[in-house]
Amino acid sequence: MSESLAAANRRGILCMVGAMASFVSNDALVKFASQTMPSAQLIFVRGVMALLLALAVTHAMGLTPRIAEVRRGWPAGRALVDAIATMLYLSSLFYLPIGNATAINLATPLMMAVFAAMFMSERVQGARWVAIFAGFIGVLLVIQPTASGFNGYALLCLLGTLFHAARDLMTRRIDPGIPSILITLATAVAVTALSGGLSLVQGWQPFGLFEFGLLALASVFLFAGYYLIITSMRQGEMTLVAPFRYSGLLVAVVIGYVVWGEVPNGLAWSGIALLIGSGLFILRHEQRGRRASAASG
Repeated sequence: MSESLAAANRRGILCMVGAMASFVSNDALVKFASQTMPSAQLIFVRGVMALLLALAVTHAMGLTPRIAEVRRGWPAGRALVDAIATMLYLSSLFYLPIGNATAINLATPLMMAVFAAMFMSERVQGARWVAIFAGFIGVLLVIQPTASGFNGYALLCLLGTLFHAARDLMTRRIDPGIPSILITLATAVAVTALSGGLSLVQGWQPFGLFEFGLLALASVFLFAGYYLIITSMRQGEMTLVAPFRYSGLLVAVVIGYVVWGEVPNGLAWSGIALLIGSGLFILRHEQRGRRASAASG
C-alpha cells in the first residue's frame, strides 16, 4: 500500500468518525424538538438553517459562481438519492422500535462492501469482511432488536439503507475537482425541498425559541455531518472507511448515558467491546500491510 493511499485512508476514517458523531448529536437534539413539532416541519426548518449555513460557507470560500456544477449529473443525482434515503428512513422510524431501525440502517457498511466489490472493482480482503461482520454483530448486541418489532416498515427501512449505500457509492463517481462543500450544498437543497413539500401535507404548528435553538444547533451538526460523510467517501478505500460508520453507535451510547441516564447491559458492553475491537483490528491489519509493502519495496 502506497503512503499516499495510507494517508487518504486515515483522512477517510477520521472524517467518517466525525460524521457519525455529528449525525448522532443532531439526532439527540432533534429527539427533544420532535416532542412538540411535526416531523416534516422539523426536518424542513432544520434543513433551511443547514442550507443557509452551507450557502454562507460556500460564499466565504469564493465558490458561489460554481454552484451550477452541482445542478446536474452525479452531484444532483446523489443529492436526490440522499433526500429519498432520509425520508424513507424517517418514515419507517415512526413505525419501528428505534433499535430495530438503527440495526437495519447500520447494515450500510455491509452493503457498501458488496457494492464496492461489484461495481467499483475494489478488492475486499478477507480481514475486512471479518471486521465488517464483527462490527455488525456488535451493533446487534448493543441494540438488541426484538423479532416482534419487525414488520412491513422494516422493508421500507431496508430500502432506505440501500439508498444510503447507493448515495455513498455515487459520491465516488463525482468529479474530484468539484469541492465537497458544493456537494454538501446540493444535499441540503434536496433534503430541504423534499421535506418542505411533505410538511405542507402533514401540516404546521407554532413553535418557540427553545425548539428554534435546538434546531439551530442541530443544523450545525447536520451540516458538519453532510460535509464529513462526503469527504470521507472521497478519501481512501471505501471498504476500509465504511466500517467506521459503526462508531456512531458508540457516540450514541455515551450521549444516552450522559443525557438520559441509559446504562448498557452486559450484552451491550460485549457489543461495544466487539465494535472497538473490529476497528482496532482493521487499523492493525492495515498497518501490517503497509509495513509488508514497504519491506518488499
